[in-house]
Parts: sequence; C-alpha cells; structure tokens
Amino acid sequence: MQGEAETLEESSNELLITYGFAILIVFLVLVAQFERFSSPVVVMLVVPFGLAAAIFAVFFTGGSLNIYSQIGFILLVGLMAKNGILLVEFADQLRREGQSIRDAVFNAAITRARPIVMTVISTVLGALPLVLSSGAGSEARSAIGWVVFGGLGLAAVFNLFLTPVLYAALARFSNAGTHHESTLADEMNEANVMVVANEKAQR
Repeated sequence: MQGEAETLEESSNELLITYGFAILIVFLVLVAQFERFSSPVVVMLVVPFGLAAAIFAVFFTGGSLNIYSQIGFILLVGLMAKNGILLVEFADQLRREGQSIRDAVFNAAITRARPIVMTVISTVLGALPLVLSSGAGSEARSAIGWVVFGGLGLAAVFNLFLTPVLYAALARFSNAGTHHESTLADEMNEANVMVVANEKAQR
C-alpha cells in the first residue's frame, strides 16, 4: 500500500475505531436514560440492519465505501437510534401504566408509526439535495447523501417491524418501572405510613 491507497487504509482503520466508540457512547447514554439494559439493547440491535441497508444503497447506485460514505454511516447510527427510542420509550411508558408487554408494544407501534414515518421522510428529503448535487465536491456530498437517503429509507422498515418484535422478546427480562420511580413509590408509602401513625397517635 502506497500513496492514496495507504492513506485510505489508515483512515478506514481509524473510522472502525470511531464506529466502535460511537455505538458504545450511544449505548451508554441510552442505558443512563432508560436505567435498564433491555431497552437500549433493543434500540441498538436494529442499527446493524440500517448499516446493511446503507451499504446496499451505496452499491446499488454504483458508489463505493470511501471516507465520505463512512462518515455517513456514523451519522446513520444516531438517526437509527433516534427512531428506535421513539417506539421503545413509549412502550416502556405504557408498561408502567399497567399494560402487558404485548399490548404495550402493539399500541406503541401503532401510535409511534406516524412520528417515525414523518421523521424518516423529513430526513430522507433533507438528504435529497446531497444526492442530486453537481459540481465541485459533488462526489463527497453524494456519498453521504446516498447513505442517509437509501440507508434510512430502507431501514425504516426495520424500525417499524423489527423493533416491536425485539422489544416483545427482551422486555420480559426487565421491570416496567425505573429505579427512580420505584424509589419514589417507596418514599410515598413510607410517608403514608408515617401520616397514618401520626393520626393514630393524636387520637
């Protein structure tokens, strides 16, 4: 490897490390937000399907895996996770309200289908100028555009259908309530017990 080929190989190796850090950071943030492991795992398991859809879109349009398309892959990780969060977070909320896992994920999939489709359409249309651009630097913009346009467009199917299936399979391994909610419930019960004890003492 010499010249530009050597530079591309070094950049590709560095981007693989960047992919790992990007996925790890997104996963840790989701664990902190959901305060459990099952929901972040559901969100992150859909990401590889989005990356596969992006690779298919790149090769279908005659593109190549260059430095620009790889940057688009990193962007796609965040976009895929965002759409998964919309569904998983609402399903968790319905479970905390007393619904079963099956009913919660079914109602969440129906309710969140419209917001997910709206965000996908807006993002895909936002990437359309990158795909249709011409002139100086158009190859770089087109590479990123096709990753977002094709990858996110095809991956919307996985978000809408695969995420509920994964959630139904993995949600049974976690409780519906979060740590803060259970702590708050315990404190409320203790406060009620103290109030009742004080009323009895006064009588």
